Amino acid sequence: MPTTASYGSWKSPVTARLAAGHDGRPDWVGAIGDEVWWTEPRPAERGRAALVRRGPDGTAESVLPPPWNVRSRVIEYGGRPWAGTVADGGPLVVFVNFADQRMYRFEPGVEGAEPRPLTPAPVRPSGLRWADLAVVPERGEVWCVLEESTGPGSGDLRRVLVAVPLDESAAHDRSAVRELGGGGRFLTGPRLSPDGRRAAWLAWDHPAMPWDGTRLCVADLLPDGTFGEPRTVGGGPEESVAQVEWADEDTLVAATDRSGWWNLHRVDPRTGQAVPLCPAEEEFAGPLWRLGLQWFAPLPDGRIAVTHGRGAQRLAFLDPSTGTLEDIAGPWTEWASCLAVTGDAVLGVAASPQRSFEVVRVETASGRAEVVGCPHEDTVEPSCLPLPQERTFTGPGGREVHAHIYPPRNPDYTAPRGERPPYAVWAHGGPTGRAALVHDLEIAYFTSRGIGVAVVNYGGSTGYGREYRNRLRESWGVVDVEDCAAVAEALAAEGTADRDRLAVRGGSAGGWTAGASLTMTDTYRCGVIIYPILDLTGWATGETHDFESRYLDSLVGPLPDTAERYRKRSPADNAHRLTAPFLLLQGLDDVICPPVQCERFLERVAGRGVPHAYLTFEGEGHGFRRAETMVACLEAELSLYGQVFGFTPPGVPVLDLVK
Repeated sequence: MPTTASYGSWKSPVTARLAAGHDGRPDWVGAIGDEVWWTEPRPAERGRAALVRRGPDGTAESVLPPPWNVRSRVIEYGGRPWAGTVADGGPLVVFVNFADQRMYRFEPGVEGAEPRPLTPAPVRPSGLRWADLAVVPERGEVWCVLEESTGPGSGDLRRVLVAVPLDESAAHDRSAVRELGGGGRFLTGPRLSPDGRRAAWLAWDHPAMPWDGTRLCVADLLPDGTFGEPRTVGGGPEESVAQVEWADEDTLVAATDRSGWWNLHRVDPRTGQAVPLCPAEEEFAGPLWRLGLQWFAPLPDGRIAVTHGRGAQRLAFLDPSTGTLEDIAGPWTEWASCLAVTGDAVLGVAASPQRSFEVVRVETASGRAEVVGCPHEDTVEPSCLPLPQERTFTGPGGREVHAHIYPPRNPDYTAPRGERPPYAVWAHGGPTGRAALVHDLEIAYFTSRGIGVAVVNYGGSTGYGREYRNRLRESWGVVDVEDCAAVAEALAAEGTADRDRLAVRGGSAGGWTAGASLTMTDTYRCGVIIYPILDLTGWATGETHDFESRYLDSLVGPLPDTAERYRKRSPADNAHRLTAPFLLLQGLDDVICPPVQCERFLERVAGRGVPHAYLTFEGEGHGFRRAETMVACLEAELSLYGQVFGFTPPGVPVLDLVK
């Protein structure tokens, strides 16, 4: 018989440590010979990304011990950090180590082998960064993007496509890194045509972000190994090409949103003529936040493995000759943007609301799928996990707002008759991004204790076409705030949530939305603000990294013409309106949303009598990766809700709120 207890006070088997230990997902899947390789988060190992291989016998092992951390810092969000080939009968892998950002080579099959540097130590710390790696064995090189620091400022950078020799000759000689070319402030790694005569890549420049407009570039490979003059054969200021691959030596396949949706097109690399392969009001790609993301992969038989859908991305095989899609059967409802092809199979990373992200192998002939890495395990009884709902709400002006609703659920408890649960509205980061409907123990940490969660894919989110994405243009701090509030208020009006116990929560751009919601609306009784943007003017004038330094031109408006708009929307400039208690969480090594943003906000809140707490974490950057950090954050958040909403969460340290 379930125990009757108030929402929020339920005991749960989903501890903060359990949730933290399962944070993140496998990524950057690929193959070396008949082995499957990927990166895997290790929160308990100081948040490093481990490089994992699965041998022919099915055994998976971490290739490198701590503290090796396979992660690139190019554009700070990184890109594909490893690549490999078969050499002398065994795997040869090249990878970027996070600590020094140097590229290394490693042959794990050679007895006594240790990683050896391929690139020189930079003059400035992390001053040479590498991403979107691809081994070109016939040339004995690694092709990739080099991001090079040219001065002390965050914008003192150059990016160029380069070839790094595999013979280690560049380990102590920067001049041995051959520059291939480029032609853009930002670049993706070059893709070599099957006949070795041409290369294709994407480029864009400030103030555009890659989901605004990119250029599809092609160049001939010259006898000296460099690129000829680049030719633009696709894209433009209002056309985003998100990925390009070679189908054969004379045909490119590109994901472009020229129709308003990221659809696949066959592109002539000489003329730029583009033919849609499967016209649909669905997305076959997404926002290029990291270099080397792959939403599709051409197959040897002429078909293309694709992710597609509205919102959720499922896996299918596309026949470009007929435009037909054959969806892959299986328990997975969401496929990540890291497809790879090896022989007669496609490799990917997939999840569902009942399954955590797993590495999956799909046979191209039969469509049969099997888990080959990071298999899901029921760490708690499934009955303690939420049963999420996909819903569409009505926002201001009748616009659609997409959200995932996670009601409280715990078989051991029931609430007193007539009591409605508290709800936390989560705003995802980006803001050009999307929250996926997948197994998430962080959400279950709250729902199993009687706190509902509503994750909002507000206007500006990806997955719903360019028009939906463009709703946020010059409206950041308005549309996102309104859409989150519309969901919260609708849940209260229908009796799903307690109107007097609503919270807002988000990290990064979601932290901005949370902060703006607390200072611009009276919908919420408290909020959790995680590594946020809180002062638009400061962030746009030197307080962030190069990649996003002009992002606000489109999200808010260009300076100085819209300076007043920056002030009117910034939580730091509206701290006098704040009355709700809040928790502020910040990594001290964050260069994307640096601590000064929080500090300035707190200076303006001081003395106003608003209960709050500010927790900072050494060694954490943008996006917490260490288990101990995540445990502290979850428990602090739950304590805040208990103090504000009037319940006592069992087994959680009391968060010290100051005024």
